[in-house]
Amino acid sequence: MANFTISATNHTSFTVSNLDRSLSFFCDVLGFRLLNRSSRDPEFIARVVAIPGADIEVAYVQAPGHRIELIEYIGPDGRRQLESRPCDTGFAHVAFDVDDIDAAIAASEKVGVYALGPVQDLDRGPNKGGRVVYTRDADGITVEFIQPPPK
Repeated sequence: MANFTISATNHTSFTVSNLDRSLSFFCDVLGFRLLNRSSRDPEFIARVVAIPGADIEVAYVQAPGHRIELIEYIGPDGRRQLESRPCDTGFAHVAFDVDDIDAAIAASEKVGVYALGPVQDLDRGPNKGGRVVYTRDADGITVEFIQPPPK
C-alpha cells in the first residue's frame, strides 16, 4: 500500500478548442459558476505538460460538488482533435444527475451539444428506473445526463 493519502478530488479537466463556446455550455446551459479564467505562463506550462511551446488559457467552473477545468491551447502549432468513441481505450466522460433529462437535452442543443442517441430507460444497475443519454459537443466532450428514478 502507498504511503500517502488522497485528501480530495481537485478537478476534472477537458481540453477545448473554443473556451467561450465551452463556457456557454457549462455556465449558461448547465448553470455552473465561473470561478476563474486566466492565461498561464507558457514556460511553466510547457514544463508541466512536457510539450514545448504549450500556451494555454484556463477556466474553472464549479459544478454541484465538483470543479471542472476547461483548457484552450493557443500553442503549440499542430494541435489536433481526437475522435474517440465510448468503446475506445482512454475515452472519458462526465455524468450529471438532472431532474428533467428532456429539458437538459433541449437546452444543450441550443449551444450545439447533441444527444448521441435517444434517451434510454435504465432497467438495471444503481439507477434502475431512471433514464440516461450521452451528449457530445463540437470538441468531442461527452456529457452523460442521468435522470434518477422517481422516489
